[in-house]
Amino acid sequence: MFSLLCFMTLQTWAQDANDSGIKNPVWGPDWPDPTVWIGDDGQYYSVATGLRGVIKSKDLFHWEATGTHPLSREQRQLIRQYGRNLWAPDVAIVNGKRLLYVTIYNSAEDSNIGVLKETEPGQFELHGLITCGKETGIEDTIDPEVVTDPETGIVWLFFGSVGGIHRIRLSQDGLSLAPDAGYERVAGLTVHQNPSRTRVYEGSYLYKRKGYWYLFVSGGNYSNHTYQLRVGRSATLDGIFLDKEGRQMVDGYATSILSSEKEDYFYGPGHCGEIFEKEGKTYLFYHCHNKGTDNPGQRPMMLQEILWDKEGWPYFEGGKPKP
Repeated sequence: MFSLLCFMTLQTWAQDANDSGIKNPVWGPDWPDPTVWIGDDGQYYSVATGLRGVIKSKDLFHWEATGTHPLSREQRQLIRQYGRNLWAPDVAIVNGKRLLYVTIYNSAEDSNIGVLKETEPGQFELHGLITCGKETGIEDTIDPEVVTDPETGIVWLFFGSVGGIHRIRLSQDGLSLAPDAGYERVAGLTVHQNPSRTRVYEGSYLYKRKGYWYLFVSGGNYSNHTYQLRVGRSATLDGIFLDKEGRQMVDGYATSILSSEKEDYFYGPGHCGEIFEKEGKTYLFYHCHNKGTDNPGQRPMMLQEILWDKEGWPYFEGGKPKP
């Protein structure tokens, strides 16, 4: 349980806004692997690993609980027949419908990605499984990211971690794999190739800007300060993603843009949750460990402004999480 004392500690730490007017963490309770979307009412909504509840904001910066649960008790029981853990949700609009993709996890070998349909604002029901690690042999079939290419209309699923990040085409409604679709590894080494996980990536997120698709990933160990946000880019969603030095992400390369040291108050930033443009600025959500909590395993939700260099590469001022 997130204690009142812990919450007050977080609030005290975040008393002074950073240069972008943000007081981090923007949501103090544990909120790992956040996904954020804009509701029909124009407000921002978010769910996170565990699908424990829904929070909302009018302005990106200030959040409150809605009291809504994304899953009914019956739906949670239904999903548990496929897996015990619900990780890293991704809410996306596909063919005009709001869908929720989520990791349904038992083990690296027995991990799945399911898709749920929105029935009421912020509430979802399981449609079925999209892909299963037991069938594909892809370890850690986790961290779904679904995006529709506005130029081709093709719907893509990016996912993965210790077995490599893969992509595969989905049906136009986003509810199943496209006919004859094939899996292709696009980023990161496997954990067997790189046991230290320095070049193993997860937490895919795609963002299009000025002719490039940017693939944001997280590398390192999620539980400590080695975790960090990295990026590469490609001119097309089905192309080869390269880091800033021109090296292929599939070979385990990606440009580090947000990291921390062991002694930092906020450490282990990663799992890009969403990117939004607001009043001429670009903001990115992610999670981060916080030494101000009474549980070091908790990862509250952070928000930080992205800057762009003259070659179009994203970076963060100072390269570290900002309070």
